Amino acid sequence: MSTMNQQWRLAARPHGLFEESDFQWHEEPVPALKDGEVLVRNVYLSLDPTNKVWATMDSYMPAVPLGDVMRGFALGVVEESKNPAFAAGDVVQGLLGWQTYVISDGKGFAKLPKGTPMLASMGVLGHIGMTAYFGLLDIGKAKEGETLVVSAAAGAVGSLAGQIGKIKGCRVIGIAGGAEKCRWITEDLGFDAAIDYKNESVGDGLTRHAPNGIDVYFENVGGKILEAVLARIRLHARIAVCGMISQYTLTAPEPGPSNLGMLVSRRARMEGFLVSDYMPRAAEAIGDLARWLAEGKLKFRTDVVDGLKEAPRAVNMLYRGENMGKLIVKVSAEAS
Repeated sequence: MSTMNQQWRLAARPHGLFEESDFQWHEEPVPALKDGEVLVRNVYLSLDPTNKVWATMDSYMPAVPLGDVMRGFALGVVEESKNPAFAAGDVVQGLLGWQTYVISDGKGFAKLPKGTPMLASMGVLGHIGMTAYFGLLDIGKAKEGETLVVSAAAGAVGSLAGQIGKIKGCRVIGIAGGAEKCRWITEDLGFDAAIDYKNESVGDGLTRHAPNGIDVYFENVGGKILEAVLARIRLHARIAVCGMISQYTLTAPEPGPSNLGMLVSRRARMEGFLVSDYMPRAAEAIGDLARWLAEGKLKFRTDVVDGLKEAPRAVNMLYRGENMGKLIVKVSAEAS
């Protein structure tokens, strides 16, 4: 019997949160491999805020064409190979998509070193850790003694960015939604303070916890939180723009911050970045992140949803702020 591939294909451009009707479930036999190809069984699928961007519009990548498999970063195991660069049993990661199996020529795939824990590679030792590392240190240029603010601080990237800030000697203030998340980032991850945006004024919280102003802001949210931070930046502050998740599910554009002029008066810098720009320097980040993890200076958390069929529902957890740590779908078992 043929092995069946299960896929979520994009059926419609989403408006606001994803609806299951925006996707179509599809099953088809896995075809035989041709020379130069490799068959990968997906194990873990990463759910990321950029899923909404990819499904909606052209951005730093073209929008996913309607009818195509939904784009997604995933990690999987090579089941069969007719490509000399890969062997059965290799663990690879890349844009493998929302599906159970993928056949490819292997371009864009990265092989994990033998013995690397898969879940760690989906978070702290993968694209998530690299995003936090380069965003904070290369764009934000965080230094000892500075005040760092991180939004979406209980999320995958924000939770790591704040911990790296502590490792570098910063005073770290996290902005998160709900008492449980605020307790986690302060009591478990070592942030100096937390602001619960669901239950208090972010501006008042920043005034209380950063009375002398903000040197570095790791931006994941946008909107009114960005405006509150801009009102309190110090001279020569740096803002690393990783994402603006509060904007991704709006059905109508929201006016931008009213105080962007603070960048001029404070001679500050706000710069966006993509982790893909830093792939040539991946070893630099992974080396430091692995060392800090081994030394107990860095903790990570995964929020795992079981089953590919759950992906359209689970992805909205990101935009509702329901996940803690890295949100992942378990597509299949690590060992077949």
